[in-house]
Amino acid sequence: MTKTIQAVRGMNDVLPAEVPLWQFLEQTVRDWLHGYGYSEIRMPVLERTELFVRSIGEVTDIVEKEMYTFVDALSDESLTLRPEGTASCVRAAIEHNLLYQGPQRLWYGGPMFRHERPQKGRYRQFHQFGVEALGYAGPDIDIEHMVMCARLWRLLNLGDVQLELNTLGSTETRVRYRARLVQYLERHQEALDADSVRRLQTNPLRVLDSKNPAMQEVIAGAPRLLDDLDEASAAHFEAVQDGLRAARVPFRLNPRLVRGLDYYNRTVFEWTTDRLGAQGTICAGGRYDGLIEQIGGRPAPACGYAMGLERLIELMKEAAQPAPRTLDVYLVRQGERAERYAEQLAEQLRDAGLSVALHCGGGSFKSQMKKADASGARYAVIIGDDEAQAQELTVKSLRTAAEQVRVKMEEAVGRLRQAA
Repeated sequence: MTKTIQAVRGMNDVLPAEVPLWQFLEQTVRDWLHGYGYSEIRMPVLERTELFVRSIGEVTDIVEKEMYTFVDALSDESLTLRPEGTASCVRAAIEHNLLYQGPQRLWYGGPMFRHERPQKGRYRQFHQFGVEALGYAGPDIDIEHMVMCARLWRLLNLGDVQLELNTLGSTETRVRYRARLVQYLERHQEALDADSVRRLQTNPLRVLDSKNPAMQEVIAGAPRLLDDLDEASAAHFEAVQDGLRAARVPFRLNPRLVRGLDYYNRTVFEWTTDRLGAQGTICAGGRYDGLIEQIGGRPAPACGYAMGLERLIELMKEAAQPAPRTLDVYLVRQGERAERYAEQLAEQLRDAGLSVALHCGGGSFKSQMKKADASGARYAVIIGDDEAQAQELTVKSLRTAAEQVRVKMEEAVGRLRQAA
C-alpha cells in the first residue's frame, strides 16, 4: 500500500472550520491599517540570501540556523525563503524609489519561513502582518506604532496583553555598552550555556535574551544599556514614554529586551502575554534607522513591527468573536427539468446578493435535505419538476419553525433578503 503523503513538519493546513476566524482577523487588521493611513505593499516570498545576511546579521540565530536557503540550479544564485518581512519591504522601497515620493507608511501580510523546532505558536511556515514607516525620524511615529497596536487588541477583544519597552540607543552607545557587557559576562563565563559562550564575541547582546532559567541570575546582574545612553537617544526615549503616558497606553520598561535582529536601534518593544506559554510574544518591533543605507539606499530613518497571526488566533479562540456569516441558501433539486432550472435560479439568487450552495452529486430528496441542514444555511430552496414547470420555488426555513411556502422568484428574494 502506498504511504500517505503528509504536510511538511511545521507547515500546517488551515481547515475550513478554522478559516472564518482567520478571515475575521485578516479583515479586522486590513480595516485597522486603512484607518491609520497605511498602504499595502506585496513582496515575493523568495529573495537573494545576501539581503537577509546583510540586514538581519550574519551571526544571528535566524541566519546561522533557521533560514531555508538553497542554490538555484539555473542561476547558481543563493536564494532564501523570507524569514521576516522588514528587509524585503525596505529592499522594495529602495528598488522602486518609493522614498523619492516622501515618507512611506506601508504594510504587508503573508507567510514567512524559519527552520525552528515546531511547537504551539511557533511553526516553520508562519504568517505575519508587518507595518513599516520609512523616512520618519521623530518619536511620534514610534508612539503611533504602539498606540495603534493597543487599538487593535481592543478591536480583537484581547485582554492580558502587556507592552514591554526598551531602547538600544545609537551605534556609538552600543559599542560602549558592548565592551562593558563582554567584560561582565567573561567574569561569569562558567555560568553561561554553550550558546551564550558562542555569542560572547560575536553578538553578546543576544545573551540577554536567553530563556535558560539557569542563566537568569547572571543576566539580571548585567550592566544596563540604559545607563550608557547618549543625550539624543535618551531624549528620544523619554519622548516616547511621555507619548505613551499621554495616550494612556501602559508599558513596562525591560532593560533586557534586545530583539533578535541586528538592524534595530533606539526604540524596541514587544507585546507579550502569559497565556501562550513560552511563545508569549505576539507582536514586536522598533526603530532601524541604519537599515535603508545598509541595504544600499540613501540614508533614511525608519521603524516598524510585525505580529504573528498564529499566536493571535490562539488568543482569539479564548475570546468571544463575532460569528462568521452563515450561508443564506442551500438549493435542493430533483427531477430532470429541475436540474437546469435550479442552476439558473442559483445565479439569479446570487445576483440578488444572497450566498447560495447548489446541491451537486444527486441523491434522494431526504439525503439532500440532510446536507442542507448540515451546511448551516438559513434556508433550503427546493426545486422539483413541478416548481420548474411553474417557474416557482419552495422556501423552507432550516433554523425556525416557520411554514415552508411556494412562491415566485421575486417574492422569494424579498423573503430571503429581509431575513438575511
